[in-house]
Amino acid sequence: MSLNENQLLAAFANGDRRAFEHLFKEYYNGACRYVFRILRDEDTCEEIVQSTFVNLWEKREMIKEDINFKSYLFRAAYNTALNYIKHEKVVNKYVNNKQDSIEISIQSYVSHQPDFELQKRIDDAIEGLPPQCQKVFRMSREEGLKYHEIADELHISKKTVEVHMGKALKLLRTQLQDYLVFFLPLVVLL
Repeated sequence: MSLNENQLLAAFANGDRRAFEHLFKEYYNGACRYVFRILRDEDTCEEIVQSTFVNLWEKREMIKEDINFKSYLFRAAYNTALNYIKHEKVVNKYVNNKQDSIEISIQSYVSHQPDFELQKRIDDAIEGLPPQCQKVFRMSREEGLKYHEIADELHISKKTVEVHMGKALKLLRTQLQDYLVFFLPLVVLL
């Protein structure tokens, strides 16, 4: 590292926002490209790199002025990306298990109710969802698309798809609570 970079890191460690901005501008794009090779999702890569910079800013006093900042940043971003992947695996496993349980519960419940009455309530509840939320829900349930496929088709992040699905399930649970009371496991799962 050159002396200028050492001085920049010292200023950064002391809370100099201009030093932070300089480091951000210098390394942000490269860090995004690096993380993209791991995740292959541009929006998520940007979120991870931004989060990494925020974490570095919060722990700036611990950063030594003689480190290779680029290596340090890239290692931190790499670790954040790996944690994201682990978290996504847990979330996906949970969501898949929950969806399977919900579908089994709905099928069991439907066998105890007249099809037309329940289907009408479900259709009305789905129609009452906000437009984008409804679209994401239908793409998932009716077209059988996975979250990343929906995200690609609608040009939104996978996280946004998850938020819409969570909102849809919550609203549907509220709208269909009269029917769900009869089948307690479904209430617990939704």
